Amino acid sequence: MSLPAEYEKPPPYSPQAPAYPQNVGQLPPGYQPYQGSSAPLPAGYAPTYGATTITVHPQEIIIVGACPACRVGVLEDDFTCLGILCAIAFFPLGILCCLALKNRRCSNCGAYFG
Repeated sequence: MSLPAEYEKPPPYSPQAPAYPQNVGQLPPGYQPYQGSSAPLPAGYAPTYGATTITVHPQEIIIVGACPACRVGVLEDDFTCLGILCAIAFFPLGILCCLALKNRRCSNCGAYFG
């Protein structure tokens, strides 16, 4: 299989740089430059190009049901003896009394909260 003549040999090496157009820094004919604000920019100004700045403030994480004293344990329901006695003695309505007379106790430090 033979290749065409232009593909058989690479182009000759030329040690000189290629020629570039001489009017690279000039404006094209008929082009009007932007006549915007000529006020100088403040020091340290960086354009944002439409980006939105988001500021994140550190927040305290609040865990629902956590102990306010030690902040480690979880508050558990602890029913009082009077509440359990009311629930047994006055069965249908006594359950409401039992729920009303419960205390919250921390599983870590044992503190009671009413």
